[in-house]
Amino acid sequence: MTFNAMKYALATAVAVSGLSSAAQADEVALRSVSAFQLGTVFYEPFERFVERVNENGKGIVQIEVIGGPEAMPPFEVGNALRGGIIDLANTTAVFHANLVPEGLAMTLTNLSMEELRENGGYDLLDQLHRDKAKIHWLGRLTQNIQYYIYLSELPDDVDFDALKIRSAPTYQAFFTGLGITPVQTAPGEVFTALERGTIDGYAWPSLGVFDLGWQEKTAARIEPGFNQVETGVYFSEASWEKLTQEQQDFLTEQMVAFESEANRYNEFANAEFARQAEYGIATVELEGEQLDNFVKMSNEEGWKPVMAASPEAGQKLRDLLVK
Repeated sequence: MTFNAMKYALATAVAVSGLSSAAQADEVALRSVSAFQLGTVFYEPFERFVERVNENGKGIVQIEVIGGPEAMPPFEVGNALRGGIIDLANTTAVFHANLVPEGLAMTLTNLSMEELRENGGYDLLDQLHRDKAKIHWLGRLTQNIQYYIYLSELPDDVDFDALKIRSAPTYQAFFTGLGITPVQTAPGEVFTALERGTIDGYAWPSLGVFDLGWQEKTAARIEPGFNQVETGVYFSEASWEKLTQEQQDFLTEQMVAFESEANRYNEFANAEFARQAEYGIATVELEGEQLDNFVKMSNEEGWKPVMAASPEAGQKLRDLLVK
């Protein structure tokens, strides 16, 4: 099915659902997609959230997951939310940065969601999403998961200038500043690129290496990590506004409760590192001036696209999101 055909089918399904008459219905069914493949580590938090909502929300609200990237390309999810084609999605602001570039700031915060909800950081990011893309940010599914640089060979010394590393737009400027040659490679092509030596490694979160089979071509992980992985629940503002106050309050309460359990991701990351060590993936610790430059560069370069896109809002976000 083409994306346009799929879009029409989804729009038709939403139109005939009970959502449009939420005020008259005791229970509303919400249709969702995931930008992450079902069954993977980055889908798991959304799966847990859906299970929580559906268990506690009988008679109030239920969430139906249509599918993952095979149902809708990840970079189309933001537009689908803006157009009301789907009710909500498990995605990341990185995938709709073309609509809300300020959303990239979510990968740069070192505060918890509890702190951001208290200090106004959450409200500002949500309002930016509403104003620019007609999207309501319900909340964050992943916290305390950082990105790391993984290498195919164990180095005697880390020479960033000599490395070609699979990158992503969100941290490409950071890599360039370090001297790394960033390479844009689709996840499905990384294994072959490592095998052929066209890249020396890849940047990836603390979780998910084994899901993709990359451990077979990985010799080392560089410490420390940088930035934070951000995945969350995003609503079509139109769908959100059709919900009753009771339904909105219920979903917000479920999200806040889920966020309060963020410490479990520290346990997941520690378990993943132990598994990597057992497999033979070594840890390489940066030290001294190289360490200081790495940390400083990750912060400064990460904020540049946010500040360039929106200087006033970007500065407000930096004040609120960074301790």
